[in-house]
Amino acid sequence: MKRDNLTWVDEFVLLGLSSDRQTQAGLFALFGAIYLLTLLGNGLIILLIQLDPRLHLPMYFFLYNLSVVDICYTSSGVPQMLVHLLMEKKTISFARCGTQLFFSLALAGTEFLLLATMAYDRYVAVCDPLHYVAAMSPRCCKGLAAVAWLVGVANSAVETAVTLRLPTCGHRVLNHVVCETLALVRLACVDITLNQIVIMASGVVVLLVPCCLVSLSYVHIMATILRIRSTGGRRKAFGTCASHLTVVSMSYGIALVTYMQPHSTASAGQDKLVVVFYAVVTPMLNPLIYSLRNKEMKAALSRVLMRSSE
Repeated sequence: MKRDNLTWVDEFVLLGLSSDRQTQAGLFALFGAIYLLTLLGNGLIILLIQLDPRLHLPMYFFLYNLSVVDICYTSSGVPQMLVHLLMEKKTISFARCGTQLFFSLALAGTEFLLLATMAYDRYVAVCDPLHYVAAMSPRCCKGLAAVAWLVGVANSAVETAVTLRLPTCGHRVLNHVVCETLALVRLACVDITLNQIVIMASGVVVLLVPCCLVSLSYVHIMATILRIRSTGGRRKAFGTCASHLTVVSMSYGIALVTYMQPHSTASAGQDKLVVVFYAVVTPMLNPLIYSLRNKEMKAALSRVLMRSSE
C-alpha cells in the first residue's frame, strides 16, 4: 500500500526465537506443554470460583478476572508462536498483526490494573477489616473490575492506532515472535516522536500509576502487620497477601524496566525474551502461585472433588 510516497506492507515476516529446526522443535514441545498447563490451571481456578459459594468473595472475584485475562492473553500469541515454530515461512498479515497487537496490549494493561485493585482489596482486608464488607461490596468490586477492563482497552486502542499508522517503506521483517509495539516502531521510516510519547504515557497509565498504588497499599499493609502483637496474627495477615505480592513483584518488575524506557538500548533479543516471559511463563505461574499458597483454593478443590465422586 502506498500513500503520499510512503509504503505500508500487507504482511510481516517474524524471525522468531531461532532458525535452527531442532531448537524450534524443542521450543514447540516446551511452549505447547506450558500453554496446556496455563489453560488447565487458570481454567481450574475459574471453575472452582464458579462452583464453590465459599469463594464468592472480593478477592476471588478479582482472581477470577485475572485468570480470564491470563487465558485470553496467552491465547493471543502462543498458538501463533506454536504454528510458526513448525513453518518455514513465518508470516502474519497486517490485519492479523494489528488485531494481535490490540488484544495483547488490552489484556496486558487490564492485568496490571487488576493487580492494583487486588492490592486495594488486601489493603482494606488488613488495614480496615471492620469496614471490609461495606468497602468491597459486590457493586464496588464490579466497578473496579470494569474500570480495569475499560482503561486497558482504551489504552490499547490509542497505542495500536498510533503504531499501525507508521509506514515502514517496504521493510517487513519483524525481529520478534509476535506483533509487538517496540518491534513495529523500529521498522518505521518516519519520525516516531508521537509514538515515544504514547508509549511513555501508556506506561504511566497502566504500569507506573498502578505500581505506585500497589506499593502504597503494601507500605500500609506492612505497617499494620508489624503492629500486630501476636506472631500467629502477623503470619496470618501476611499469608493473605503473600501470593498477590509474589505475582505483583514478578509482573511489574521487568515490564517497568522494559516499557518505561522507549529510548533504551535493550536489544531486540531481550525484548523477545520479555514478551515470551509475559505471554508464556507468567500466565502459567499465576494459578500455581495462588493455588499452592492458598488454603481456601485447596479446600475448594477437595470439596468439588468430593461432590463429583458422590
